[in-house]
Amino acid sequence: MQLPKIKIPKKYLKVGAWVLGVFLLLLISLGAIAYSKREALLKKMIAKAIAKADKDYGLDVKIGSAGFSGLSAVRMTNISVVPKDRDTLSTINDITVGVKLFPLLFGNVKLSEINLDRGKLNIVLRDSLTNLDFILKRKKKDSTSTSSNKVALSDLANNLLNEVLYKIPDDMEIKNFMMQLNDNDTASLSFLTTSATIDGGELKSNILVNDTVATWHVNGKVKPGKKQLDVMLFADGKKVELPSYLEKKLHTKISFDTVRTEMKDADYSGDNYKISGSWGIKNLLINQKRISGADVIVPDAKVDADMLIGENFVCLDSTSTIYLKNATVHPYLKYTLSPNKIYEMKVNATEQDAQAIFESFPLGLFESLEGMQVSGKLKYNLDFYLDTSMPDSVRFNSTLTPTNFKILKWGKTDLQKINSPFVYTPYEYGKPMRDIMIGPSNPNFTRLEDISFNFRNALLTSEDPSFFRHKGFVEESIRKSIAVNFKEKRFKRGGSTISMQLVKNVFLSRQKTLARKAEEILIVWLIENNKLISKQRMLEVYFNIIEMGPNVYGIGEASHYYFSKSPSELSVGEGIFLANIVPKPKAALYKFMSDGSLKEYLFPYFNFIGNTMAKRGLTPADTSGYGFYGVRLREGLRQYLLPDSAAIDTSSVDMDEDLLPTPEATQEKSRNLIERIFGSSKKDTVKVQAKTDTVKTKKQLRQERREERRKKKENGG
Repeated sequence: MQLPKIKIPKKYLKVGAWVLGVFLLLLISLGAIAYSKREALLKKMIAKAIAKADKDYGLDVKIGSAGFSGLSAVRMTNISVVPKDRDTLSTINDITVGVKLFPLLFGNVKLSEINLDRGKLNIVLRDSLTNLDFILKRKKKDSTSTSSNKVALSDLANNLLNEVLYKIPDDMEIKNFMMQLNDNDTASLSFLTTSATIDGGELKSNILVNDTVATWHVNGKVKPGKKQLDVMLFADGKKVELPSYLEKKLHTKISFDTVRTEMKDADYSGDNYKISGSWGIKNLLINQKRISGADVIVPDAKVDADMLIGENFVCLDSTSTIYLKNATVHPYLKYTLSPNKIYEMKVNATEQDAQAIFESFPLGLFESLEGMQVSGKLKYNLDFYLDTSMPDSVRFNSTLTPTNFKILKWGKTDLQKINSPFVYTPYEYGKPMRDIMIGPSNPNFTRLEDISFNFRNALLTSEDPSFFRHKGFVEESIRKSIAVNFKEKRFKRGGSTISMQLVKNVFLSRQKTLARKAEEILIVWLIENNKLISKQRMLEVYFNIIEMGPNVYGIGEASHYYFSKSPSELSVGEGIFLANIVPKPKAALYKFMSDGSLKEYLFPYFNFIGNTMAKRGLTPADTSGYGFYGVRLREGLRQYLLPDSAAIDTSSVDMDEDLLPTPEATQEKSRNLIERIFGSSKKDTVKVQAKTDTVKTKKQLRQERREERRKKKENGG
């Protein structure tokens, strides 16, 4: 079917041509006028910007000259930026900036070129002041504005990313741009970019760190229009190392061969904004005392990440993958901001070769397991969910599932060493106290069957009621610990089992690091799931190494030290008391009155533990405190007790034991164990004296402890 031909009269064609011609002529005329006035408009815009910088931020901005270079580029020379009453922040000798005209019609400022010759960004720290303080200065709010419209995080992410990408030019040439930090004239850090270019999407740079200490390069490809970046950081002839200034400030040593960052795509996926990319690093070395006491080395690591930003959340999607050598893990992290803050984390490691997993562990992270050889397969799943408005409903499930898993060869540590007699060395403040033989050759060693059930049941009830049923971990205890610690905004409750405490003390250092905690968890799993040590032997060793007072270790020493009894003779009350002091052993003597009886504040604890034991059939029911009134400290120790009139806040005793003075502080440090257990034969022992008419407050006691520590430091103690 043919469409009918439409015949337009010639006179209409002539009119249309005249109208179009006039319109084009008008555009050309307006363009010519604007072009002729552009220098004046530029000066007006610069003056307005300088005035705004002064008014809003207190910045004194000076520009030597400014003018157009070509059709859409502006060249400025001799620029300086000086915050009020501060050191000069920035100077630029010569800079040319070009913008793309077509995007400008739609309100988007996209750079086409940047040429900079000699510039400096100078950050100065002087005591608590810096020349960047103006950034924190609030802009005056428009009192007439009542808008309460909330911007979705997805839109905010899109706008922010576009702002960054739009400022990456198609062509760039930077020469001799210095970024310098001066810290109170005592330390400095500098990065001199001798050259940086973008040509046809190819990025190349040459950066001198602290003059000639190192030469870094940031090279790669940039395609901001397609929202694609692929850049790599590396150094000439050596590793990239954290500059010494930052190393000292952060107390961290970091070095690596290369680090590569890639953004593959960024766009909306439904209502969410999705950013896809990857990050990889080669031969990473980290030394940070909170992570590990040794260098942690990651030979090869990579993350393929899909990040989702929604209206009110930020999420690392489960399609992301972490690669460590030949092991892979799929993480899921989500943070929801409103209406309630919600934290979610899931980890899924599908079934993989167990040896490949062990070989993927960073060197220095699990030192005792390095060199271990295993067979079989492992898979791991973690599910964590915390709604901050309902912390008691926290969800925590962690499962490491083995298939035909076997240990073929030990690493640096034989995890079965405690099945035979061995030497245990307790530490105090990082220093070894003494060697203790855990075996029959030690007269204080006590076999499990020779320890009173009164103590065994009391300690298990208070510390780990399900010890004989669990496999090293109690998830419900961990959940309660997370909820309590979150509500208290501090670490108040732990979730450690006896298995974990045993591993921590026998196999690991005393350093409180993330690596040690992770190693502790893994060793517990290896011991419990492979039944390397029986539950009875674990409990026996635990009872013989546990700290129960100042330089008192094990139930054998403790029962003689406090009560002049053997462990088999302990009463219900004595067993409950000894179980009570396990979390804070150095505070034990502060729980007694001067006559050797227990302070009344402990009575509810005795009732609680005793009633719990009675309900489980571990002791007869009792309405008189389960032996509370029958507990008496041996007479030889009563001389070290504070007088009853000295008020001791029980919460400070239980929660802050390290600040408490040692009761035997006035005695000779050379006294041996026998003297401490059975008392000294000296008749002139100095007893602790205090004014009986003075009741010391909690604040006074803290002040006395601070003064005592200060005097020790002054005396070199």
